[in-house]
Amino acid sequence: MNAVEATNQYFLEAAALLGLSERVQRQLIAPTREIRVECSIALDDGSLATYLGFRVQHDNSRGPMKGGIRYHPAVDPDEVSALASLMTWKTAVLNLPFGGAKGGINCDPRELSQAELQRLTRAFVDKIHDVIGPNKDIPAPDMGTNAQTMAWMVDEYAKFQGHTPGAVTGKPIELGGSEGREAATGRGVRIGAECLFADHGKTIGDFTYAIQGFGNVGSWAARFFYEAGGKIIAISDVTGAVRNREGLDVPALVEHAARTRGVAGFPGGEAFPAEQLLAEECDVLIPAALGGVLTRDTAPEVRARYVLEAANHPSDPEADEVFARRGITVLPDIYANAGGVTVSYFEWVQNIQEYYWDEERVNRELDRRMRQAYVHLRDAAKAHGCSLRIAAFALAVSRVARATELRGL
Repeated sequence: MNAVEATNQYFLEAAALLGLSERVQRQLIAPTREIRVECSIALDDGSLATYLGFRVQHDNSRGPMKGGIRYHPAVDPDEVSALASLMTWKTAVLNLPFGGAKGGINCDPRELSQAELQRLTRAFVDKIHDVIGPNKDIPAPDMGTNAQTMAWMVDEYAKFQGHTPGAVTGKPIELGGSEGREAATGRGVRIGAECLFADHGKTIGDFTYAIQGFGNVGSWAARFFYEAGGKIIAISDVTGAVRNREGLDVPALVEHAARTRGVAGFPGGEAFPAEQLLAEECDVLIPAALGGVLTRDTAPEVRARYVLEAANHPSDPEADEVFARRGITVLPDIYANAGGVTVSYFEWVQNIQEYYWDEERVNRELDRRMRQAYVHLRDAAKAHGCSLRIAAFALAVSRVARATELRGL
């Protein structure tokens, strides 16, 4: 099942619970705009290379559209369309005044120099600058991109529209970025876990954890769960995997990964095949890398009691069926990893007001938003008698549907 089919299935289940008419369903499921552009740049050796870039703008009924830009070889129209839809529902779950969008360039950023990445980013902005902006569509970092990418984007956008820091979020602090943005997604995963575990009479320190992915989200999640007393027993990334049943020294692993560009070779644990991470014996599994890793084939191998979805779309509906049969609780991505877009919202607010917050305020506001959203999510699950994932979709779809109906045709 591809990403679009999976996302639409969740939407249709939620729409059925809510009793939405077919007319409203058609309005909500189709994207507003789909963009494909060719970005040609000169490589450092003087040769010419062309890369395909995409931006899908799904819905703007609740505000300007919001979503990341990813640089990855797997970027394609289906993936981008599904992730744009998920952003619509994610912003609605957190009750942020945004719609959903997503974009990316089909490339391998590890094979490009900094100069080539800058030229590629600017070429992409040249092609889409007229359909993005603080009141239209606000990009942010995603897989393969970072604050530097956003710095290039906001600078290139300024050539067309003038100084507009709110055109993108996830920028460096010096260019109008927000304190706390880099760690926000990982911090949000921890807050969501605290809420979920409290409902079960537990705390983070009561469990062992395995984390797939040690990029921005996975590494920050590991730090926060470690600091809260959780025992991190296994971590993987693109370079390999490492485990220690007594618990990994996460600060030391962070230093090692920064120095060697991966977890492979870390002396504080034993190496094992990265593809086995999902089947590692643990209490809590945190997929924090690519989507589509938990399927009907891999879900039966999961040995955790909880799955916290720090990645976008890590599970498909067939995996959910397996988890439901086995009594595994899933904290869905459109809530669990929403800390990043929430602090992006704070950054956008600060840019518009030209008044900036300290990190304590950012973290306090994020904590409040995540906990408030969890209460609404839990209440929706109880009201509809459904899983947390379908409850999250029902909550989001009801809010977007209401805004759409109020706007009229």
